[in-house]
Amino acid sequence: MVLLLGWLSLASFSSFFFLSAAFRLSVHTLRAVYKRIELCYTVGMKAYSQDLRQRVLRAVDAGQTQAEIAKTFAVSVATIKRYLKQLRETGHVQPKAIPGRPAKKGAVLQAHLRAQLEAHPDATREEHCQLFQAAYGIEVSTASISRARAVLGWTRKKRPSLPANRIKRLERPGASKPAG
Repeated sequence: MVLLLGWLSLASFSSFFFLSAAFRLSVHTLRAVYKRIELCYTVGMKAYSQDLRQRVLRAVDAGQTQAEIAKTFAVSVATIKRYLKQLRETGHVQPKAIPGRPAKKGAVLQAHLRAQLEAHPDATREEHCQLFQAAYGIEVSTASISRARAVLGWTRKKRPSLPANRIKRLERPGASKPAG
C-alpha cells in the first residue's frame, strides 16, 4: 500500500482509470486520495476547507454512515466525530487557531519592515537586522527578516551585473602569465 501511495503521488490523474479497474476503486475515491496526497506533498498539512466540512456535515444529516462518508470524502472517521463534537459545542466547524504563543516580533517586524526595505533596498539581511534593532530596540534574526520579507512579497534585491572582466589572452597554451 505504501508503494501504491508513493506511486500515486507521482502519477498523473489519467493513470487513475487503470487503478480504478485494477483495485476496484471508484474514480471519485481515487480523485479524493490523489488530492489528499498532493496536499501533503506540496504544501504540508493544512486544515480541511470549510466547503469540505460542510459537505461532510450535510452527508451526516442525510443519514449516511460515518464509514461511508469517510470513504467518500477521504477523511477519517475521527475527523467526522471531531466535526460533530465541535458543531455541538460551538455551533460551527471553523478551523481552530494554530496552538502556541503569539509572535511578539512578527507583527512589529511586518508593520515596519516595508518602510525600511524601501529606504535601504541594497542592505543585506544582516544590515536590516542591525537597522531594525537600532530603530525599534528589538533584536531579530536574519531568518525573521527573510520570513517577513516573504510575507510582504518583497524579493531580494539583485544588483545589476557588471560587465565581465576581460581576460588577457595567453600567448602560449598552458602558460600562467602572458608572454612578454
